[in-house]
Amino acid sequence: MTVRDLLLARSDDDRPALRWREAGSVQEISWRQYVAAAARLAASLETRLSPGRPPHVGVLLPNGPAFALHLAAAGLGGHVLVGLNATRRGAALEADVVKADCQLVVDSPDPALAALAATDTETDTETDTVEDPASRSSPPSPPTPDSLFMLIFTSGTSGSPKAVRITHAKITGPGTHLVGRLGLTSHDVHYVSMPMFHSNAVMAGWAPVLTTGATFAVAGFSARGFLPDVRDFGATYATYVGKPLTYVLATEEQPDDADNPLRLVFGNEANEADIATFAERFGCEVVDSYSSTENAVIVQRRPDMPAGSLGMPLPGVEVRSPETGEPTRDAVFDATGRLSNAEEAIGELVNTTGAGAFAGYYKDEAAEAERMRGGMYWSGDLAYRDADGWVYFAGRSGDWLRVDGENLATAPIERVLLRHPSIGEAAVYAVPDPRVGDQVACALLLRGPLSPQALEDFLAAQDDLSAKAWPRFVRVVDELPRTATNKVVKRALAAAGIDPDDPAVWVRAERGTSYA
Repeated sequence: MTVRDLLLARSDDDRPALRWREAGSVQEISWRQYVAAAARLAASLETRLSPGRPPHVGVLLPNGPAFALHLAAAGLGGHVLVGLNATRRGAALEADVVKADCQLVVDSPDPALAALAATDTETDTETDTVEDPASRSSPPSPPTPDSLFMLIFTSGTSGSPKAVRITHAKITGPGTHLVGRLGLTSHDVHYVSMPMFHSNAVMAGWAPVLTTGATFAVAGFSARGFLPDVRDFGATYATYVGKPLTYVLATEEQPDDADNPLRLVFGNEANEADIATFAERFGCEVVDSYSSTENAVIVQRRPDMPAGSLGMPLPGVEVRSPETGEPTRDAVFDATGRLSNAEEAIGELVNTTGAGAFAGYYKDEAAEAERMRGGMYWSGDLAYRDADGWVYFAGRSGDWLRVDGENLATAPIERVLLRHPSIGEAAVYAVPDPRVGDQVACALLLRGPLSPQALEDFLAAQDDLSAKAWPRFVRVVDELPRTATNKVVKRALAAAGIDPDDPAVWVRAERGTSYA
């Protein structure tokens, strides 16, 4: 199936397709209106594209009905939607536009809303019919499942963003998979507040809607606005990526928080404490899953998985050494639960069967070759595997620290720090050691009181934290540098350096445990 197939199948459907908030009230259109407006928009864009160049249309819009119409227009028409990061500016944004070969950049909702208004005008109120969308948006050659539908840029946490090729099959496939896995139905309302230029909103929010004919409710993310949106839209399902659960939990708790229609929240990169607390407070199930824009390595969570684990990898997904290409040794834990063979056990998550759902990067052969080495897909994510096959996240490939001759991964240290109830977020990164190697630094966002002495006492009580993993420098910050999808940019923390005279920086004694 293609996106076009699924949209055209809804062209006579009068159930609600799209909801959004406008001027303080909830607006709604049917599937019939949504498909017709998207067809009109696709036909309008087609007239402005040169046939001699890639038919790429950059969309630089916030979450809202216009972006949702552009998604459907790309599915119906013959052009490719390029999701442009609305938080990027200047030369960085220009580089993305050039890299993606955008003929047009849409930075106003007007064309999409005009197409919607024209569709409403043409609707016959007695018969409620519109001109056939299939004829209005018929591209020169109808797309196939392998046709390019969209370019989505990676988050850019470890370097310049890369444009991932998203085919029609990479929308319809995950959509069908999530419907079956999560039990989504046509009666659900999908609330999407994550950026619509990114894979979470498109693949986990919009794609399942195409499969079931459910309702797609769109808004920009607001921690305080989350619950009012859920109630006003009648949302039963929501998606997240990064730290939104943390932000919503930081809002003042109310006795009726669980009085809402939400039954399921799906995403990735939430910590275990937030998952449990969010589910209890809002009366819903939270399903956290390992994923990336490339979607080539799949690790599934299961009810019996051990604490801190990503889950069980699908067949063919292994932890391998980036140096030798061979599988790493099983993790060995000492009596305290500390990983005792990190250098032997930590490697990179690899799809040994090939590229999986990864369709390549657009015009970036070097980056694609780096991912596809020896016929296998190398994710760039560090992990280790226990004797039962469960895998644990250890950070990005650039997150290795070399401390006193020992390799350390950042994610296990972050998990330890997040056990403290006053620590809301922790980002561990390397700073150069004046002699050789690295020293451990961390930036902490606090949600409660924490003193240097209290941190020392807490770390001393964590039996699974090695002495070398104790942060040498602690920065208490008001905010962390982030991508538009709420992922922390550690290279920005490292570039900022450490000023020992800064009162917000705590320094551990070189040969001790106390912080000053």
